[in-house]
Amino acid sequence: MKELSSIVKLTDSFKNFSSVGSKTAERMAFNVLSMDDKTVDELIQNIKDVKEKIHPCPICGLLSEGSICPICNDEHRDHSTCIVLSSYKDVYNFEKSNTYRGTYHSLNGDLSSLKGIRPEDLRIKELLERIDKENIKEIIIATNPTIEGETTALYLAKLLEDKNIKVTRLAYGIPMGGNLEYADELTIQKAIEGRTTLK
Repeated sequence: MKELSSIVKLTDSFKNFSSVGSKTAERMAFNVLSMDDKTVDELIQNIKDVKEKIHPCPICGLLSEGSICPICNDEHRDHSTCIVLSSYKDVYNFEKSNTYRGTYHSLNGDLSSLKGIRPEDLRIKELLERIDKENIKEIIIATNPTIEGETTALYLAKLLEDKNIKVTRLAYGIPMGGNLEYADELTIQKAIEGRTTLK
């Protein structure tokens, strides 16, 4: 039997999602057939809204639907402490742990000679500007415990040596080679509480 081209195209679209293989993508495509028109229209609109309404916060690099993100906009948070993340995705675990009330800064990656990612490719300049502008007293480096994450952490610690600021690194309840995106709330909490001083 000849494959239905519309199903093949939709399956290929679903395969663009990370961790979605061919079989799962095909099941998702066939599931769309069983949805009513209203549900399909909502799905299409929700995908459009995500692309059109969400953008990086110009201050911290986290995702936002407003001009700046709710965390940067919250005057009740401790703006003298800032967690530096490799990716905006890592913030959700910190927020779920309910143990940290400071701000964040997403670098949008880690230094990597293999991938050709240099300091100027990351949001390091923006971080240095924030330190002076917002009078930040402590930077908590929360890059992933990988070779690239460690390289980035050491680079930042060296860069901040001359500034009158405390620089700490998350404690290792998080295993080497692990990824913050998959860490549970308790591990995140213990990592914040047991952070070590880099400078």
